[in-house]
Amino acid sequence: MSRPTQNETKAAVAEGLAPHGGIQQLSAAAARDRLVVVGAGAVGAAVAWAAAREKVAGEVVLVDPDPGSGASRVAGGMLGPVTEAWAGEPEILDLGSASVARWPAFAEAVAADAGRPVGLRTEGMLQVALDSADVASLERMAKHFQDRGHHGIELLTGAEARRREPALGPSVRAGLSVPGDLAVDPRTLLVALAAAGAARGVVTCRARVTRVVDDGERVTGVEVEGGQLAADRVVVAAGAWSSALHPVLADRVRPVKGEIIRIRARRSSPPPPVHTLRTAVEGRPVYVIPRTGGRLAVGATQYEAGFDPDVLVGGVRNLLADVEKALPGIGDYALEETAASFRPCTEDNTPLLGPVGPEGLFASTGHGRNGILLTPLTAEALTAVLRGEGLPGVAEPAAAARATACV
Repeated sequence: MSRPTQNETKAAVAEGLAPHGGIQQLSAAAARDRLVVVGAGAVGAAVAWAAAREKVAGEVVLVDPDPGSGASRVAGGMLGPVTEAWAGEPEILDLGSASVARWPAFAEAVAADAGRPVGLRTEGMLQVALDSADVASLERMAKHFQDRGHHGIELLTGAEARRREPALGPSVRAGLSVPGDLAVDPRTLLVALAAAGAARGVVTCRARVTRVVDDGERVTGVEVEGGQLAADRVVVAAGAWSSALHPVLADRVRPVKGEIIRIRARRSSPPPPVHTLRTAVEGRPVYVIPRTGGRLAVGATQYEAGFDPDVLVGGVRNLLADVEKALPGIGDYALEETAASFRPCTEDNTPLLGPVGPEGLFASTGHGRNGILLTPLTAEALTAVLRGEGLPGVAEPAAAARATACV
């Protein structure tokens, strides 16, 4: 089905209709009980699905000019709170740990509504060390997490790590087994969330929101190209573009560029790893996430480069060179894709969740590198506040009304 023209979109909005490939009518009566979610990445799609599932609004409309095409599509999908946020970020660790514990039930619920799996992998993660400094770091990590009650984490020698994961090379000197850190294929997840949302009645509107509209006291809808879509509640889940949609979000979310590559084992290649792997080379973190069909996602670089969309030669070179130190067999793999996108980051690396600004405006953005990880907890938290409850206790450090700004 072809995408609507700009004139069709303008006419559809003016008549209270939503472009959805073709044209799909929205109920005019629902405007007073309409929830608009801006942004159809993993977070926005999950919030819309959960809101429709819990019937917190008469009508749930998910608005995005190209659903599933942003940072979520480029993301690696590592669900690793332990290895992602261990040094000096206890709030992020607690948020991530709470969310990864929700992932199996979340995946099951989405899959049940979608009629298809979400791509969750439960083999666990191995963080490996390539030099003596990294070995000492793994030892500190193991003690830190054991002291915080994270059981099941195991420090391994290099030989033990290679027995767990034969794809690892001889340069690996130690490993940290983290069975509770999971992974998911974000592209499979996005397809499942779209299907699950549709099954629960979410209306997807292919349009670009330019701003959230309010009357000085409460939200009245969103402005899209060609007109306005009325709503009494709006969730901003537009990732790195969220700051532009309302003055109360200005300068609170900034883009941080990341690059990722995708490679595939050929018939002649050594078998790919089973576990998600992390390591660091000269201070550069790198991870490898298995996909189906012998594919691997390798990431990720990080630049303060604004909205620069280019994949840099140096970034790809470093990722491949760094990964090859731990996985020497990937030199025979096929290079399938390189991509760049923009993580939505806040000053304190903690997302913005819940009510903010005028009545009826809610934030669900600023997840940084943890957007896919925090999707289940975010959907649960936003559903709670949309029901008129407060944020769940574990999500309170991410309250959007807290004082924070980008610098």
